[in-house]
Amino acid sequence: MNTSSIVVFSLTGFSATVNYRVTLFSLTLLCYFLILIVNISLILTIISDQNLHEPMYIFLCSLCINGLYGTAGFFPRFAFDLLSDTHLISYVGCLLQVFVIYSNAKVDYSTLVLMAYDRYLAICRPLEYHSVMSVRRTVVLVTLSWLVPLCFETLVISLTSTLKLCGSNINKLYCENWSIVKLACGSTKVNDIVGLIFITFYCCHVVCIACSYVQLVNVALKSRAGRKKFTQTCTPHLFCLLNVTTALLFDLMFSRYGSASLPQHLKNFMAIEFLIIPPILNPVCYGWVLTKIRRRMIFLCRLAYQRFGVKSQ
Repeated sequence: MNTSSIVVFSLTGFSATVNYRVTLFSLTLLCYFLILIVNISLILTIISDQNLHEPMYIFLCSLCINGLYGTAGFFPRFAFDLLSDTHLISYVGCLLQVFVIYSNAKVDYSTLVLMAYDRYLAICRPLEYHSVMSVRRTVVLVTLSWLVPLCFETLVISLTSTLKLCGSNINKLYCENWSIVKLACGSTKVNDIVGLIFITFYCCHVVCIACSYVQLVNVALKSRAGRKKFTQTCTPHLFCLLNVTTALLFDLMFSRYGSASLPQHLKNFMAIEFLIIPPILNPVCYGWVLTKIRRRMIFLCRLAYQRFGVKSQ
């Protein structure tokens, strides 16, 4: 419930984009189109091939669906604002954008933890893998990887909506929870504590991933087959993890400790990096490195080319 008199927010980050509207709009459309193509292609490839209906590929499919979900909360609105003379967003629209973008980030990390756990079982405990990672358990884990972040973000939004605000300027290209909390007239202690709890919770995710990789490396070093399996299936996961973590740290550090002396265009880049880089590189990385997916995608491309070639003749 909105307890303040604020009905719209002004996104002041767009002040640095005025002179490059058309160029940025074109790049935004190109980037969003690329995100749609690479993620939808990977999702359809996994769904269409029965051989890819395994836990690792199901988790990857969930990661790509989440990429589409998160970018849908940013790119259409961003493209519209680039060509607009006023950069205003409604109070409800702002909170909705916060919910989508940051639940997306949380689901990303939850999914990456599941992928690390899956690789740990596959390489360190191969005889138990199929009994532990059953279809039912896989479905439960994927459901939890979405449900828990969505519930967390619902709590965050609920707390933010109770704040009385004394300002309406958000120095970003999109709505962000911490920027709204900083506009509060009164105490934000509860919001700060809940935020710290959630940050700690997701830091524990990092610890879990690190522990699983210590075991994975120990096992992989013992045999050539182990090293090959580790390289093929864990390298893209490590790359995606580093990609997402770096992008989110940029956003977290900028949001909470960003310097006012930084140029606005640099602030803007740091703020949107996690919405651009991971959704593109994650599916590209997995699609290129994982042999099953690469072969299936090449087969589907050839099949489509042959059908198109026959029709055109």
